[in-house]
Amino acid sequence: MLKIWGRPNSIHTQRVLWTCAEAEVPYELILASATMGPDGHISGGGKPYGIVDTPSYRAMNPNGTVPTIDDDGYVLWESNVISRYLAQKYAPEALFGGSLERLGHANQWMEWTGTRLEPALHVLVMELVRLAPEKRDPANVERVRRETLPRLEILDRHLAGQPYVAGDTFTLGDIPPGAAAYRWTLFDLDGPPLPHLKAWQARLAERPGFQKHVAPREYHLA
Repeated sequence: MLKIWGRPNSIHTQRVLWTCAEAEVPYELILASATMGPDGHISGGGKPYGIVDTPSYRAMNPNGTVPTIDDDGYVLWESNVISRYLAQKYAPEALFGGSLERLGHANQWMEWTGTRLEPALHVLVMELVRLAPEKRDPANVERVRRETLPRLEILDRHLAGQPYVAGDTFTLGDIPPGAAAYRWTLFDLDGPPLPHLKAWQARLAERPGFQKHVAPREYHLA
């Protein structure tokens, strides 16, 4: 069985778990983290799940990050790479229609999320949720909010012409931006209406993988 090291409230782990749900791949989740544990973030006094700093884990993933997978002896890290691997191996038709061209369009939005959207969301979740109150910086939140809005507007305009990021059907490419955009909405920060993004989010919310691995608010606000 596929083994996944990670934690449910890691948006990177969520990508992989959602991919497994779409691809119908069974797995074992092993809780692991350097910064989070059952009682929250280490900045608030929580004890991390650990594992990631052990020699055996670092032999698999020298970065000590999550997620990492072991698929019958094949070890892989970096969430987007893992998701692409799982899609190509287990569900090419379901997750990109078996088309390299559609996979290419899915890939570009996966990478866009990682470079354009994800860094800002990490700052926001730390400043608004995980850091101890005395360590938070409202000015930092406002700066990142302003930087994020034009990027969300790019996605909203893209979705004006099609129901999903890579075309007329759901693909792997909807998973990273879908999880990221959902987390943004939970922060309840000021911004434009983004009607096409909201309609897309409503479509994603109907999917069981989203409902199980992304939708629970405690995965984002704790």
